[in-house]
Formats: sequence, structure tokens, C-alpha cells
Amino acid sequence: MKDQIKDILASFDLDVAQFRIERINSGHINYTYKLSGRSSFILQRINKSVFTKPEWIAHNHGLAQTYLKENFPDYLFLDTLKTSTGLDLVYDKDDFPWRIFPYIEGSHTVDEVGNAAQAFNAAAAFGALSKKLSPCDPHQFKVIISNFHDLDFRYHQFEDALAKGIAARKVVAASLISKCQEYHFLVERYSKLKASGKLRLRITHNDTKINNVLFASGSNEVLCVIDLDTLMPGYFIYDLGDMVRTFVSPVSEEESDFTKIRVREEVKQAIEEGYLSEMRQVLTKEELEVLSFAGPMMTYMIGMRFLTDYLMGDTYYQISSPDQNLIRAGNQFCLLEHLLTQAHQY
Repeated sequence: MKDQIKDILASFDLDVAQFRIERINSGHINYTYKLSGRSSFILQRINKSVFTKPEWIAHNHGLAQTYLKENFPDYLFLDTLKTSTGLDLVYDKDDFPWRIFPYIEGSHTVDEVGNAAQAFNAAAAFGALSKKLSPCDPHQFKVIISNFHDLDFRYHQFEDALAKGIAARKVVAASLISKCQEYHFLVERYSKLKASGKLRLRITHNDTKINNVLFASGSNEVLCVIDLDTLMPGYFIYDLGDMVRTFVSPVSEEESDFTKIRVREEVKQAIEEGYLSEMRQVLTKEELEVLSFAGPMMTYMIGMRFLTDYLMGDTYYQISSPDQNLIRAGNQFCLLEHLLTQAHQY
């Protein structure tokens, strides 16, 4: 891929010979590289199968950047570099879009939450982004991925996978399929909640993993929120729920030893306190009443998506082994059981 990278960098008036190129392996969707040199950058190839209209990502970034620059000039919003002709994206010979971000010196990411302070600060950072953008009209922002966190839609996808998926995989995954069906009550609750109008459409990040914030080196201070591909209209439970899903367990969704999975109560509490330190004043009374639903709902949905992808032959998430999505699904359903038990809903 080095020849492609050379051509891409040339569009930004950058010489590939001036950089050491290092692949960053976190994330399931895009290919990301660090370019280390006199000035350092993050280079990313966008997955065109997932993001079918990458120009919409640039549109949403532009709206957010303009609003934040005008109203919160000191807020660090990480936007892309422009090409020599003023473009946000460059397409390679295979029609994959590429973009470049400045690398923030003195920053680092973490892949797993190490302590409650990290959880609090990251949750506050994601909350601050939504709060600052709350006056914006969400209908001006493009929907990057339709039905991205819509639980009804994801359950229909699961049912479709049961009908059309690989027969041998359905046999292997039989116990997880039963679990997925057992938790359907979460779909029913989501449907009722959505229909009630209690959830307000807001600008949300929609991918609130801990490695989507930059921490200052040597501290738990958050410098900025990153990976804004899915910055678009959504419900607050999506952001809060995905933090619960990805923060509370001491092991990641890749862990195959499910006995290691548990809910760290101090981390879960820190998430809620951090998020509400920014969002309490903009959330409605009705939204505040459904805080506890966010974590189980998102954990269930992602577990179901892993299972659906496994049944359909691993067409969405990057994998390194044939059963990786099956392990991920089992991991998430195990975490869901812990969350529901703790919430006295199971």
C-alpha cells in the first residue's frame, strides 16, 4: 500500500520519504496510520463499504467546526487537513477515500479504561461535545449510516441472518441465537421509548469508545474527542450506552475468557457522573429517567450485530480469526447479563 500512500500524500504536498509510517490497529472499520516526521500526522483510509457517502462526513465536520469556532473558539475540534486544491478527501485508484489529520503532540490514546478518573473525563468530553452542539439543528446534519443504532432495525437484520445466514454457523451459534431472542424485551422497550417522543434528537458522537478521546501524556486530562465519522443526529442513550458497554468491564470485547468479564461499579458511576456533569442541564426530565436503559440497550445491540455478522460470513467487522465475531458476541451477551442483573432487570 506504500505506493498508494505516496500518491495520497502528494495531494497534500507531503513527501512520503519524510515520514516513518506505522499502522495503528485499533478500530474495526478504517485503516489508520501514523506518519512520524518533523511534523506528524494521522492518515486514514475510509471504509467505503461502511461509509458509502464519505463526503457527508466532511459536510458534518464542516458544520460542527464552523459552529464551534464561532461559539467556542478555545474548543479543540480535530478537523482534516485540506489538499493543495482545498479538498477534504483524496480517492485512490480503487476509489477508497483518504484523509489526513494533524497529530496532536503530547497526546496518547488508551484502548481500555484503567481507572475511574479516565472514565469520568472521557464521559465528560463526549458530553461536552453534544452539549456544545445542542443548539444546532440536527436536521442540518447528514445521517452518515442509516439506522446505525436503531435497535428495531438491528433486530430485523438479525432475523434476516437467521433466514439467510450460513447454515453451519447457525448450528455453532445456537446458544447465542437463543440468548439474542431471549433479550428481545429490550427491543420492545426501545420501540416504546422511541415512539413516546421522550428521546430528543441531538448531535451525538455515536462511537464513544475510550480510544476515541485523546489524553494528555502522563495524565488523565482529555485534550479532545476524535474519530468523528459518525457525528450525526442520534439519541443520548447511544453515547452514554456505548460508554457503559465499552468502559465498565476490565477486559475488552475481544476477550474470550468470559469469567474475566464483570461490571466495575466505580467506573460505571464515573461514566454517569462525568457525562451528566456536562449534559444534565440539556437533558429533559424524561431522558434522565431512562439513564439505566442506555448500557443494556447498546450492549445488546452490539452483541447482536457481532452475531449477525458472524452468521452472514463476517462481511462488516474486520476479523483475524474465523470465530472472532462469535467470541465478540458471546462476550457482549455475558456483559449484558451482568448489567441487567445489577440493574435488577434480569
